[in-house]
Amino acid sequence: MSKHGKRYLKAASVVRRDAPLEDPKAALEVVKTGAYAKFDESVEIAVRLGVDPRHADQVVRGTVVLPHGTGKVTRVLVLAQGEKEKEAEEAGNNPGN
Repeated sequence: MSKHGKRYLKAASVVRRDAPLEDPKAALEVVKTGAYAKFDESVEIAVRLGVDPRHADQVVRGTVVLPHGTGKVTRVLVLAQGEKEKEAEEAGNNPGN
């Protein structure tokens, strides 16, 4: 029979089996107090929405803006001459674009 380690047992002792499953704030607190990894842990959430994706009016789509981006630098190559070259240089110097 396999045994669990000390860290697993400590994390498992935090989980209350009688807690309601519908409370996401309580679940997040359990995850935070039971965290023992030496890296940033992640949480996956599954939500049953009760929609039929075969119907066009019931498709659920969304986007999420990450708080610190993805960490990747975007580079753009522009092949231009004359006035368009100046426009591209100005756009590249503007951090808002």
